[in-house]
Amino acid sequence: MPETRIPAAQLRGFIAAAMSKLGLPEADAGIVADLMTEAEVQGSDGHGAIRLAPYARRIRAGGINLKPDIHVVKEKAAMALLDGDNGMGHLVMQRAAQIAIEKARQCGIAWVGARLSNHAGPASLYARMALAQDMIGMYYAVGNANHLPPWGGPDMLLSTTPIAVAVPAGEEPAIVLDMATTVAAYGKVKAKAQRGEQMPEGWMIDRQGKPLTDPKHAEEGFLMPIGGYKGYGLALVVGILAGTLNGAAMGSETIDFNKDDVSVTNTGQAIVVIDPDAFGDIDEFKARVDKLIRELRASERMPGVDRIWLPGEQSHAKRIANERDGLAMSPALLAQLDTVAKDLGIPRIQETT
Repeated sequence: MPETRIPAAQLRGFIAAAMSKLGLPEADAGIVADLMTEAEVQGSDGHGAIRLAPYARRIRAGGINLKPDIHVVKEKAAMALLDGDNGMGHLVMQRAAQIAIEKARQCGIAWVGARLSNHAGPASLYARMALAQDMIGMYYAVGNANHLPPWGGPDMLLSTTPIAVAVPAGEEPAIVLDMATTVAAYGKVKAKAQRGEQMPEGWMIDRQGKPLTDPKHAEEGFLMPIGGYKGYGLALVVGILAGTLNGAAMGSETIDFNKDDVSVTNTGQAIVVIDPDAFGDIDEFKARVDKLIRELRASERMPGVDRIWLPGEQSHAKRIANERDGLAMSPALLAQLDTVAKDLGIPRIQETT
């Protein structure tokens, strides 16, 4: 069956209604809805509407604090440690980004870590928050389930440990790198399974080391790190910075939120913000970024290559198309959202205005 296009505002209203019915205060429900919808708009479909059902299930099981006291527990001029009080990760990380931006404005750079947070959607949402202030944003997190073993072993002790970096440009779209330390994020595996699609070889292998391409059998294997053993090393270090440093879960302490709706995940995240103005004229910096972007895009291409892309350009194109045409919703996703609506007693998404 063909996909259905839903205006972003319609999805936002549906998610806000669902979150309010689940017990989030109206303002918090709006923030979560804004960020989940933004994930869909930028093409991060593994972290958008597809996450509503598992969020709802976890909230109803009591696994998330609906009225958290999100507060700073340690602080210096250019850093802070945030306690999320087991609130929705979107709320925790928006607060972390706000604090980091304010501190970077004063100090030129700021690092804000978080513990006792939860899943917060795609990493780039929070790195991008710095762009509105002409600042550079970087985001690190420990994923909410372990899907990666140490190099050479089968025990899954590491997550996908996502990384995002957003760099402002002038006339060109911002450079936005959003990546897992695995070849594919597990959210993409979920999205493939929901659409009934196969995974490319190289995303996962089974415990005998053979390619695993059926996402419905994902639990029989594990994700592959980018760059082999180097990706494993990167996953470990990022996890230490986002998790261990903050007193958050890492390694065997990580709670698989796909299977456990009750236990506190103690998710660890960190955001770093750099103010280019501390290094020189901001307009000159953005002009130099533009120049670099154009040099890379115009550089010689290998045979068969139509275009050299910059990180974030394809997401930027998806954003323009999705804002113009609406968000593509598969029949399976719409059915899932209809189930959520029925369970909560709210209008179906296609009835939302």
